[in-house]
Amino acid sequence: MSVMPFRNRPRPDAPEMHVRAMDNLRYIRETMERAGSFTAISGWGVVAIGVTALMAGTVAALQSSPRAWVAIWLADAVLAIVIAASTIGAKASALRIPLLTEPARKFFLSFSPPMVVGAVLSAVLLAQGRIALLPGLWLLAYGAGVITAGTYSVKIVPVMGAAFMAVGAIALIAPAEWGNLFMVAGFGLLHIAFGILIARRHGG
Repeated sequence: MSVMPFRNRPRPDAPEMHVRAMDNLRYIRETMERAGSFTAISGWGVVAIGVTALMAGTVAALQSSPRAWVAIWLADAVLAIVIAASTIGAKASALRIPLLTEPARKFFLSFSPPMVVGAVLSAVLLAQGRIALLPGLWLLAYGAGVITAGTYSVKIVPVMGAAFMAVGAIALIAPAEWGNLFMVAGFGLLHIAFGILIARRHGG
C-alpha cells in the first residue's frame, strides 16, 4: 500500500470556500437584521389607511352633529386596524418573516399603551362634551405610539410618529373649527407621504 505524502494531498478549492463563507456571512447578517427589528410594516398599507382617512374626512366635514363626526372617524380607525393587520400579514408572508418574533411582540406592546391612554381620555372628553380637543389628542396619542413602537422597526417609522405629534400639538392650539382639517392632514396626508417612502425604501 502506497502512502501519499502530506504535502501532495489535494487541497480544498480556496475560491469555492470563500464563496461559501461569504454566503454564510450574508445569511447570518440577514437573519440578525430580521431578528433585530420589525420590518413587516407595509408602506402600501399605510398609504391605503391614508386614502380612507381622506374619504372619512370628506364625509365627516359634512356632518352637523359632533357625535356623528366622532362616529365616522372611529369607524375609519377600525377600518385602519383591519387594513394594517391584513397588509402586515401579507408583507410578512411575502418576505418570509414570521410575525411571532420578539421584535414584533415588542413593536405591538410598545404601540398599545399610548392607544389605551388615548382611548381613556377620549371617553372622558366625550362625556364632558369637549369634542374639539379630540383631533389633537388622537394625533398626539397615535404619534406617541408610532414613536415608541418604531424603536423596534425601521428608522422612518419613529420619524412619522414625530410628525403626527407635531400636527397634534398644533391642532390643540388652533381654532376648534380646523379640527377636521388637522385630522385629514395627519391621518390622511402624512400616512400617504410616509407610506410611499416606506414602500420604496423597505420593500413594499
